Amino acid sequence: MNSAINTIDAAEIAKFEAMAADWWDPKGKFAPLHMMNPVRLDYITAQIAAEYGRDLRGPRAFKGLRILDIGCGGGLLSEPMARLGATVVGADAAEGNIPVARIHAQGSGLDIDYRHTTAEALAAAGEQFDVVLNMEVVEHVADPLAFLSACRALLRPGGLMIASTLNRNPKSFAMAIVGAEYVMRWLPKGTHDWQKFITPDELFALIEEAGLDPVDRKGFVFNPISWRWSVSDRDLSVNYVTASINR
Repeated sequence: MNSAINTIDAAEIAKFEAMAADWWDPKGKFAPLHMMNPVRLDYITAQIAAEYGRDLRGPRAFKGLRILDIGCGGGLLSEPMARLGATVVGADAAEGNIPVARIHAQGSGLDIDYRHTTAEALAAAGEQFDVVLNMEVVEHVADPLAFLSACRALLRPGGLMIASTLNRNPKSFAMAIVGAEYVMRWLPKGTHDWQKFITPDELFALIEEAGLDPVDRKGFVFNPISWRWSVSDRDLSVNYVTASINR
């Protein structure tokens, strides 16, 4: 896979650079992720800091931690983790995302190990991490239990997995599919399959079956009046996030 990246010619690099600019354009086609990213990061950093006793007010608070961002896309989460001092592996099954993420990280002066690979392949290779970020991925895989089991295998004892996904109910259909894909056109039509959405109770059961101990769950709530996202203790009706530990 690396050899394929290394042999890309200048014209192809130029194409990827144009794509990278779009990935990181807060008003471009990835605007929904940019809007949600601050609340995702608040939750992620707070959970990691609490689990590993880190002070987020200090420089490079996550130094010494090895973090996997599975389904990393263009690196919207990988880069903040690297800035906090973590050793970061960003992995994505979509090969085209990897050069995009690499180019942006290089332009930002960040050393991130981006790979075109899967959680299962990393687990088979014996990779181990302190934290696995599994954000908006599980609703896209063919076998959620097998995927979550691979994520558990990637965690060191006491390691932390943070996973976010979409609830399955009429409200999530109206907002995540009708609203986001057809009305607002934030996402291409067909991005999500509502039948593959997972309720919080179902996800907790899958996490436990995979061998992890779920310890927290919160909602990510979009306010159309303020046009902002927030973290909610009670409203998990559409987007939500969980934290679990590899005991």
